[in-house]
Amino acid sequence: MATAAGDAAYFRRGSLFWLTVITVSFGYYTWVVLSPQSIPYQSLGPLGSFTRYLVDHHHTLLNNGYWLAWLIHVGESLYAMVLCKHKGITDTRAQLLWFLQTFLFGVASLSILIAYRPKRQKHT
Repeated sequence: MATAAGDAAYFRRGSLFWLTVITVSFGYYTWVVLSPQSIPYQSLGPLGSFTRYLVDHHHTLLNNGYWLAWLIHVGESLYAMVLCKHKGITDTRAQLLWFLQTFLFGVASLSILIAYRPKRQKHT
């Protein structure tokens, strides 16, 4: 049974699977956008060929998509703060953790917060 204090400090870490997938994927995307000349395309098989094609033919789209993804993560993080207040999560540390986790992992974090249903106190 959750207490009011438990609701105020509610935080759950995202799934390790999704945090790993997002970290590896976004790390690779960052590498492709910021240092495409250092990627060993020939060693990456079909992924390398596909990445080389994108870098050679759609570099602007890659760059714009990269910065748009970060902008979306900023928006999701700010929305997480709104949700924290709406759901009664008032603990500053919990809010900071939701903000940071959502900034770094986006919807993989935000979906946990959206699904959270705080316990409602009964009024007498």
